[in-house]
Amino acid sequence: MELKVILRDTKKNPKHYLKEGYIPAVLYGKGIENIHVAVNQKEFADVLKEAGESTVIDLVIEGAKKKETHPVLIYEVQRHYLSHQPIHVDFYQIQKGQKIKTHIPVELVGEAPAIKNLGGVLVKNMDEIEVEALPQDLPHSFVVDISKLEAIDSKICIKDLNLPATIKVSASPETAIVSVIPPREEEVAAAAPTAEAISEVKIETEEKKAERKEEKAGEAQS
Repeated sequence: MELKVILRDTKKNPKHYLKEGYIPAVLYGKGIENIHVAVNQKEFADVLKEAGESTVIDLVIEGAKKKETHPVLIYEVQRHYLSHQPIHVDFYQIQKGQKIKTHIPVELVGEAPAIKNLGGVLVKNMDEIEVEALPQDLPHSFVVDISKLEAIDSKICIKDLNLPATIKVSASPETAIVSVIPPREEEVAAAAPTAEAISEVKIETEEKKAERKEEKAGEAQS
């Protein structure tokens, strides 16, 4: 996958590039000097959606004296605090044979019987998992099938992912990725009829009976 960038003039305010439809960025890595670049907003959004932050892409610098291609990861994306649009990107250059640490997102699929049938509450404990591996061994995401959660207090841990030996996870194998907890007490209380509610129903029922008797008596007299 290829992504084109242009060299950026550091004397210009980064807002200048944002107004022109570009995102200010920097390319860095072991053994190289930082290179200030800018990337087209739409092209970056398309690549980020497809590659995420765990897939190596070829960064092509346009405007350089000669064509330069750098294998990189989208290492960090800074976003505007209101619009959440990218305002700066860090590209990290990968060295051949170099293992890297990065975060892989967690993707939940399926439907949990413990939630559907027992009213349990799903708790996602981890949105991403930190791993160390060679770039070519990095998965796009960790897909977790929650249909295995059949009982209250059941959980899926890192040890349940069946990871290949080429991927090292920083967290403990016993760390829960997702779990099911009992329904909240207030929800259970709301669902169960109280003694007062039952009493009100009985009173209302007796009143209805009396009304019907009065209506029948009126009809008979007429």
